[in-house]
Amino acid sequence: MSWRAGSGLPLVDAMTPAVLVLAGPVTRDEVTGLCAVVRARLEDGPSRVVVCDVGGLGPPGLGTVDLLARLQLTARRAGGRIRLRDPDSALDALLDLVGLRFEVERQPEEREPALRVEEAVEPGDPPP
Repeated sequence: MSWRAGSGLPLVDAMTPAVLVLAGPVTRDEVTGLCAVVRARLEDGPSRVVVCDVGGLGPPGLGTVDLLARLQLTARRAGGRIRLRDPDSALDALLDLVGLRFEVERQPEEREPALRVEEAVEPGDPPP
């Protein structure tokens, strides 16, 4: 688990949520410690959001659902919320199946380069 610590402008750092990188599988013994970390970040930090990067959790199961539900409950009790970063489609489907809803951040997709735009010339317009 790791945190991204801000080291820039105070206003920007206040608006930047803490990031908790979850690398799986997470054991039952680790859940209590992760909940304590989320609670501390929400109580001590200016942001009311903790972003959980779940891209490295591996194949989702009920242990993952339990972990995320406990983290969300802990965050709500501390006056905040959890946002998931980069969940795979299997995790999305499992969370939907059990009825858990989270805000989600996705990795930016690669976009195709913009096509060239050609301007039409109207009859009678001066040449460019």
